[in-house]
Order: sequence, then structure tokens, then C-alpha cells
Amino acid sequence: MNLTTSQHDLIYFDNAATTPVLPEVVQEMIPYLGDHYGNPSSQHSFGFNTSRAMEKARRHVACLIGSSPNKITFTSGGTESNNLAIKGSVTRLSINSDCKNIVLISSIIEHDSVLQPLNSLKAQGYNVKVVEVNREGIVKLESLLEILRKDEVMLVSIMLANNEVGTIQPIRELAKITHENSNALFHCDVVQALGKIPIDVKHLDVDLLSLSSHKIYGPKGVGAIYTRDRTQLSPLIDGGGQENSLRSGTENIYGIVGFGEACRIASAGLTTYCRNIKDLRDYLIEQVLSTIPRCFVNGSVDQRLPNNAHFSFPGVKGEDIIVKLNEYGIAASTGAACSSNKAKPSHVLKAMGLSLPEIEGSLRLTLGHQNTKSEVERVVLVLEETIKELRRHSGFPDN
Repeated sequence: MNLTTSQHDLIYFDNAATTPVLPEVVQEMIPYLGDHYGNPSSQHSFGFNTSRAMEKARRHVACLIGSSPNKITFTSGGTESNNLAIKGSVTRLSINSDCKNIVLISSIIEHDSVLQPLNSLKAQGYNVKVVEVNREGIVKLESLLEILRKDEVMLVSIMLANNEVGTIQPIRELAKITHENSNALFHCDVVQALGKIPIDVKHLDVDLLSLSSHKIYGPKGVGAIYTRDRTQLSPLIDGGGQENSLRSGTENIYGIVGFGEACRIASAGLTTYCRNIKDLRDYLIEQVLSTIPRCFVNGSVDQRLPNNAHFSFPGVKGEDIIVKLNEYGIAASTGAACSSNKAKPSHVLKAMGLSLPEIEGSLRLTLGHQNTKSEVERVVLVLEETIKELRRHSGFPDN
């Protein structure tokens, strides 16, 4: 196969970082970038029109997670939703309490938009604890239970699927353990899992849930939070009282409309998407493992997002792989896009017990509905040559 590339041959295998906006979503948004510009809080036809569009989008978002629309609050994205869930619940529930006696729990492999708010609260005196994971990146139930039984826990925050290795957590079991052994709220970041696997808030038994649009072929800059009980949250932003006073500020109508349409499309095609993308992902993993010596897959084999393939190639640096792939028009990553510019080993892979060479040689390939089998074959071919070349320069044996 020819390894030369052109602008038309570009291959995007970084769908965990963001996804292309679907043409149908763009078409749904366009009227709200033009003629339908009313403020949804205005008491006239222009405002009524955008308000109706926003409520329609709210219904689509709610449908995708098995919620009622009145439990959905729109935000600027997953980061804000995570901050609102964590800081908002702690602020409301810790009134008249000594923060030193209050325990907040997360897993050791959470996204930075969960870990950093918790670190901020820790600096204020709250007691933050983390539960460990096994080699596959799955939370140890006994680790959570041990903390719940001996501490006064206010909040547990554990993601549904890891953004780096794609491991899916047993959230229903974790939430059950939490609710049976404490009065704590259970928050779940489902940003990576949304639109890729079925999600039902009632089945999961979560109290708070964070969503984002741009991971499911919607626009950037918009997300949502599901709240079982709004009264358990304090707003982070005060102002005009929009979104039932939980998130003030004039709503991003065209973004919300696009998010709603992306959720509608995801809901309608979820079963087909899961099957097709998993088949393509499995083919990718099979080809890489059979073609490139001395490499392995990170994360759970069975409990894994259908579009995620995360590898380690000892003897090379993941950053070097990314650069070489980019030269051939292939977009990939080593992990979370918002952390990729920080020169530090992955906290996720470290927590899973990987050695430094295994962490440094990691590569995340995440597929989308636009990817094809021929693209997989080209990526594997380029990757094989890239690893061989990099190992030759590093002196690492390639057999």
C-alpha cells in the first residue's frame, strides 16, 4: 500500500478528543444563527420561538439517558457540569458542617475536570479520598466500601467510561454500594460513554450525571447536567436565574439545538452504531496485535467502549508516534486532549500499574461513524512502519 498522503487522505482516529459535527446537526443549528435570534427569556414571539426550540432539545437530551426533561440543565460542557455537580453539591450540603469531617470520594483515574475541583475543595479543608483500580482500570468495589463504612461521605464521583483506555465501570453496583452504606450523593461523568453505550439514569441509580455535546457529533461549548433533585445543588453562576436558577446566563440556543439534535440521532441509531463501531474496533485491535510485535492493549477487553483501542508500544514514545502519524495525515492521541500538552505520565495508566516505558509508549486510537475498514488498514500499515523505525532509532528490539 502507498504510504504517501494528500489532503484528501486525512484520517481522523481521535474521536475521544472531539467528533465532527454531523451535517444534520449543522442544518438544525443554522436557523438559530440567523433569523431565529430571540432571547428565550423574552416575552414575545421571537423569544417564544427559541424557548420552544430549547425545550425540544431538552427532551432529546433527556430521552438519550432515560430522564425526564425537567431534570436536565444546560451548561457550557462536561467540565462545567462536573464542577457544578461537585462544587454545587458540596456547597449546598455542607452548610453548617465542619469541612474537615466531610469525605469526598472519586476514583484515581477520573478526568481532570473531576480531580481538579476535588483538589480545590481539598485545599479548603475537605477530606478527599480516592478508590483504587485494577490492571484493567476497573474500580475495586471493596476499596469504595471500606471508605464508606468508616467515614461520613457526602459525595462519590466515578465516571462511567474512562476517557483514555475506554474501560466501563460497574456504576450500578457502585451506586448501590454508596446508597446502601451512606447518605452520599453519587455523581457520574458519562461524557465519553454518551451515545456509545445505552445509558439509563434510573437503572444506574445515580443522583448527578454530566454530559457533553462535542463527543457525540454535536457542537462544542454546550453540555448538560442531570440532577435527580435540584435542591441538592447550589449554582456556580448567579445572575438572571435561567435554567431554574441553577445556571444563570443567556442560553447558547444554537449550541443547545445542535446538542439536542445530536442526542436525537444518537438515540435513534445507538444499536447499529454500537455493533458497527465495535466490529471495526475489534478489527483494528486484531490487525495491530498480529502485525506489530511486542505491543499490547490497555484496559478491559470485555468492559470497554466500542470505539476505543488503547495500546502500549514499549521502546518508543507516544508523542513521537503521534508526530509520525500526523506526517501521514493520521490524527491520534496518547490520552486526554486537554492534558496532552502537559509533560507528565498518564495518571490513568500509572494507577493501572503500567511501567514507565509502557506508559510512555501508549497510543489511543478512537473511532467514529465516519471511519472505514480501509482507513483501519492504512493506519495499521503506517503504524507498523512507524514503530519499526522508532524502535530502530531507540535500539529497542522489534521482535
